[in-house]
Amino acid sequence: MFPCLAQRPWHVFCRVSLQHRASLSHLSPRVPQPFHGWQSGGIHSLWFSLPDCRVASLGLGQVHHYSTSGSSNDGPPKQGPGDPPLAEKVLSGATKPPLASSGAIPQGLTKAETIQVKVRAVLKKREYGSKYTKNNFITAVRAMNEFCLKPSDLEQLRKIRRRSPHDDTEAFTVFLRSDVEAKALDVWGSPEALARERKLRKEVEREYQENIFRNQQLLKEYKDFWGNTKPRSGKRATFLQGPGKVVMVAICINGLNFFFKLLAWVYTGSASMFSEAIHSLADTCNQALLALGISQSVRNPDAVHPYGFSNMRYIASLISGVGIFMMGAGLSWYHGIMGLLHPQPIESLLWAYCILAGSLVSEGATLLVAINEIKKSAHQQEVSFYEYVMQSRDPSTNVVLLEDAAAVLGVIMAAGCMGLTSLTGNPYYDSLGSLGVGTLLGAVSAFLIYTNTEALLGRSIQAEHVQKLTEFLENDPAVRAIHDVKATDIGLSKVRFKAEVDFDGRVVTRSYLEKQDIDQILNDIQQVKTPEELENFMLKHGENIIDTLGAEVDRLEKELKQRNPEVRHVDLEIL
Repeated sequence: MFPCLAQRPWHVFCRVSLQHRASLSHLSPRVPQPFHGWQSGGIHSLWFSLPDCRVASLGLGQVHHYSTSGSSNDGPPKQGPGDPPLAEKVLSGATKPPLASSGAIPQGLTKAETIQVKVRAVLKKREYGSKYTKNNFITAVRAMNEFCLKPSDLEQLRKIRRRSPHDDTEAFTVFLRSDVEAKALDVWGSPEALARERKLRKEVEREYQENIFRNQQLLKEYKDFWGNTKPRSGKRATFLQGPGKVVMVAICINGLNFFFKLLAWVYTGSASMFSEAIHSLADTCNQALLALGISQSVRNPDAVHPYGFSNMRYIASLISGVGIFMMGAGLSWYHGIMGLLHPQPIESLLWAYCILAGSLVSEGATLLVAINEIKKSAHQQEVSFYEYVMQSRDPSTNVVLLEDAAAVLGVIMAAGCMGLTSLTGNPYYDSLGSLGVGTLLGAVSAFLIYTNTEALLGRSIQAEHVQKLTEFLENDPAVRAIHDVKATDIGLSKVRFKAEVDFDGRVVTRSYLEKQDIDQILNDIQQVKTPEELENFMLKHGENIIDTLGAEVDRLEKELKQRNPEVRHVDLEIL
C-alpha cells in the first residue's frame, strides 16, 4: 500500500497497533495488539489517516526508530540515490496533525483508518552462558589456597564487605573472583605456571598427610603445654557424672561378677553358672564399648564430620546389642543345649549360691543407679520414664538399665533352676536355666538393636515439638507460610530443623526501606530518564533487598536456636 514504508528495514519497527475509526463518533476503538521484544532507539510518534478510497491524507508529528541491536544510536536509515522517498519526506508536507478532537475531517474523507506507533522500551536479554563466574565472591583463605597468593597480593584488590554466614561475626571481607584470577595470572605469569604451583603444593600437603602421626604428637605436646593456662578437655568430667558415671560403675561391678562367677563355674560345673559368667563377661565388654562411644561422642565437629560425633553412642549401643546376642545369648543357648544332650552331675552348689547372692546385690545396685539417672534425665526433658527408654534418648544408660535388669532376672532364674537341680538331682533343670538366661539376653539384644537402628536412621521428634517450632516461624511478620518441615533427632536430644519458608516480599522490602533515606531514593527515581538508568537503579536496590532477605533468614535461625536450645542446626530454605 505504501512503497515508502515497504522499503523500511525490519529492525526499525517495534510496536504497531491498528485502530479503526468510523465516521460515527460513538463507535469505540479496538484494543491495540502490540509486538514485543524490540529495543527503543529514539522517542517519536507516527500516525496515518487513510480514507476508504486509499488516497492518503497524511499528518506527521514524530517518528519512532527501533532497533534490536545493543546500540541506542540507531537513527533513520540513510537514503541511497536510487531508493524511494522515505516516509518522513512523503509526510513532510503535513506538519500538523488533523484536528480529531474537534471533529474536523480532512477534505474529501468520509472514513478513516489510523495507524499509531507506540513505544514500549524493553531491555535486551543478556546471555550468561552455562558458566559465569565474574560476579562470584571468594574469601581470602580460598584466594590464597586455590590461587597460590599471599596476603600482600590481596591488599591491592578491591575489598567488599558482605554479610557473614557465621553466628560469631556480623560481616567479613571478600574479593571478586575475576580480580583474584587476574592477580594470580599477574603474579605467576601464565595459567601453566599457576597449575605447576598448585601441583607442587598438593605434593607438600600429601607429605604432610604421610607424617600425620608425627604432627599429631606435636599437637599433643602443644596442648599439654597450654594445659597450665587453659582448661583441659571435658572427656574426664564426662565419666564423673550422668551416663558416663553409670557406665563406669557398671564396668567395675560386672568385671568383679564375671571373675567370681567364673570361679564358681570351675568349682561346680553348673551350666547355669557358666551362663551367668558369660553374661557378666558380655556385659563388661559391652559397657567398655559404651565407654568408648561416650568418649568419642563429646569430640568437637571437624571438616570431615561437620555435625559432630554424637551418634557414636548409638553406634556403640548397636554393636553392644549385637555383642549381647552373639556372646551372651549364643553361648548360653549352646551350653544349655549341650547340657540337655550330655547331662553331667553337679558338685556342691553352696559356693554358687553365695556368689549368685553377691551378684544379685551388686547388679541390683547398678540397676538402681541407672534407674535414678534415667528418672533425672526424663524429668529434665519433660517426658515419662517409659517414653525416655522406648525412644532411646540416652542409649548408653538404656543399655546399662536393660543389661542390669536382665542380670537381676537372670540371677533369680539361675538360682531357681539350680535349686530345683539340688532338690531333685536332675541336671536338666540347670540346663533349662541356661536356655532361659540365653532367651532373656536375646530379647534384650533385639530391643537394643531395634531402638538404636531407629535412632541412627534419623527419626522425627515429637509432633508437639514440631508444631511449637512451626508456630514460632509462622508468627513472624516476614513469613507467609511454612512448608516441608523436617525436624530430626541427630542424637543426645539434639535436633536438626529444616523447612521451606515463603517470605512476604512486601515486609522484607519495607524492612529495607526503613533503613534508607527515602528522600534520597525519591531523588534518584526522579533522575531516571533512560532504560539504562532504570536498570542501574533496580540492580542497586535489588541486591540490597536480597541482602535484607538473607539477614531475615539469619535472624529467624538465631532466634529459633535461642528459644529452643536443643535445636542445634537450622536450615531455612527460601521458597
